[in-house]
Amino acid sequence: MFSWGLSCLSMLGAAATTLLCAGLLLGLAQQLWTLRWTLSRDRASALPLPKGSMGWPFLGETLHWLVQGSRFHSSRRERYGTVFKTHLLGRPVIRVSGAESVRTILLGEHRLVRSQWPQSMHILLGSHTLLGAVGEPHRQKRKVLARVFSRPALEHFVPRLQGALRREVRSWCAARGPVAVYQAAKALTFRMAVHILLGLQLDEARCAQLAQTFEQLVENLFSLPLDVPFSGLRKGIRARDLLYQHLDEAIAQKLHEEQAAEPGDALHLIISSAREQGQEVSVQELKVQNLPAVLQESAVELLFAAFFTTASASTSLILLLLQHPAAIAKIQQELSAQGLGRACDCPPRAPGSAPDCSCEPDLSLAALGRLRYVDCVVKEVLRLLPPVSGGYRTALRTFELDGYQIPKGWSVMYSIRDTHETAAVYRSPPEGFDPERFGVESEDARSPCGRFHYIPFGGGARSCLGQELAQAVLQLLAVELVRAARWELATPAFPAMQTLPIVHPVDGLLLFFHPRGTAGAGDGPHL
Repeated sequence: MFSWGLSCLSMLGAAATTLLCAGLLLGLAQQLWTLRWTLSRDRASALPLPKGSMGWPFLGETLHWLVQGSRFHSSRRERYGTVFKTHLLGRPVIRVSGAESVRTILLGEHRLVRSQWPQSMHILLGSHTLLGAVGEPHRQKRKVLARVFSRPALEHFVPRLQGALRREVRSWCAARGPVAVYQAAKALTFRMAVHILLGLQLDEARCAQLAQTFEQLVENLFSLPLDVPFSGLRKGIRARDLLYQHLDEAIAQKLHEEQAAEPGDALHLIISSAREQGQEVSVQELKVQNLPAVLQESAVELLFAAFFTTASASTSLILLLLQHPAAIAKIQQELSAQGLGRACDCPPRAPGSAPDCSCEPDLSLAALGRLRYVDCVVKEVLRLLPPVSGGYRTALRTFELDGYQIPKGWSVMYSIRDTHETAAVYRSPPEGFDPERFGVESEDARSPCGRFHYIPFGGGARSCLGQELAQAVLQLLAVELVRAARWELATPAFPAMQTLPIVHPVDGLLLFFHPRGTAGAGDGPHL
């Protein structure tokens, strides 16, 4: 018995020694990791690096970021200030918020910084995208895509978008149970992006399959850049390759068209631009110029820009209107004042049936422009719950920001959400929902930094080209919802919001929809 006790003590001592050595080695590794980045500061600058932590060796603070979501950034902002350092997705990062600092970053494109997204995003989206282009290629791509979102193109899009949104709202009202709004919004915005924005001819089943594949791609855009079995990047690559297979036939059909079936769609304009530059005479020559690959990557990028972000904002709009019924009443008053208060009177279609609404669209781009309060509601939704949390840049040279040095080669991540949350220019507290804050422009808003207090679409040379189209979709959705439907929670409480990879409710936002003017079922308050 005594011998057995000594043996146990010996084993415990060995285990304790092993754990102690492992802890010391881990602590030493972390100290060396921190020292490695401290020594990477630009010695030519007397300014210090921003405060912050570089986390664990190689992993940095990526795991903390993925687990904590938006709380990761807000907790470190409270601890270190609006400019702090961290290490995410394999790179040292300076996190920036606040109008003045963000203005420096956004207006410093090609001079202080250049666009830099995580390596995993470049791998999955490809090399022919606007997102990854710099310099002259970036300017040329923006010039082509600006035609897609010009006013004539928007005038063309609006009636078709209204028809699609009207049919969708009426199908929600006809549903026999709760609607998972975020999932429904993703399906809707994907169909609109494929059929209206890209002009691709796909049946509903194939479009749904394409949407599922695309979602798998987007879910893995912000992965560690490790192409190993079962990694997020490997899953994203498989989804991307499958997506290209689905797109290939539709794009090949488009390349054979002499004229676009839907004039003004994005892919047709890219093809037309190639033809105008003398790059295309035949389909074979297009293949030599690698245009099919360009179109595949451009299509995926446009889907990424139009699909998830619009679905996120649409869901947030429905959620915030549900939480603030006074805003619904004000929208109704504005619609009545403009003679637009009457909803389509076609019977709602049953789930799964073909569209049966024959009412003509009654909104144009000009009519939307007269709906000032609806515009304020949309702006407030995008301020309070911007779909994308920020953007990435790489420092082209060392420069000063808020008293710190931003070393050459480091990543800079500017925060849209934090900038909105900390802006002091609004007449009411930034954390509250108040559309009328956009009704009157303050003196601070007219200052040089004023327009950078509100940046849901970014700013500068890389501002979102599709912002007017996105706002039009949200305005049309608000109008169709308020005119045709009432909605209520199908759950005991409002869902929590998740911020990665994009803002969305964790349970999809389960709601009951009822045609306006009828008694609804459910225990929640009716709107």
